[in-house]
Amino acid sequence: MILFLTNLLLALAWMAMAGSAGWASFLMGFAVSYAVIAWLGSLIGQTGYTRKLPQAIGFVFFILWQLILSNLRVAYDVITPAANRSPAVIGVPLDVTTDAQITLLANLITLTPGTLSLDLSEDRKTLYIHAMFAEDREAFCREIKDGFERRVLELLR
Repeated sequence: MILFLTNLLLALAWMAMAGSAGWASFLMGFAVSYAVIAWLGSLIGQTGYTRKLPQAIGFVFFILWQLILSNLRVAYDVITPAANRSPAVIGVPLDVTTDAQITLLANLITLTPGTLSLDLSEDRKTLYIHAMFAEDREAFCREIKDGFERRVLELLR
């Protein structure tokens, strides 16, 4: 958190020295100060901040891509005369353990069209998901575990 605040302060200092108060100046200052912090971190050892920021950006792009794909799949199913759905309720075994990890995973699954998180088992090891397109249950579980869950674990560990 300290490095993030340092990055923000350096970006503001960049804006002051450049004499420009626009978003472009702020983003440029943020990028330059991030590069300096990353370089210094490589000299004294990798910091969590310089490792997590690229992961967070990649996570956001992954979620956006999944939203686009699932919206297209649901829209295609709605506009075609033949129903391509094969709905099912699937129990996905979980590797996530903390409340934050489970909540983020369940909300991301619910946010994606065509899927809905229904319930969490009493032992908190299985998340029950209603899937609109679940032709292959094993492939669906692999998709959740290798996609959403792996990235949530990378981001929050």
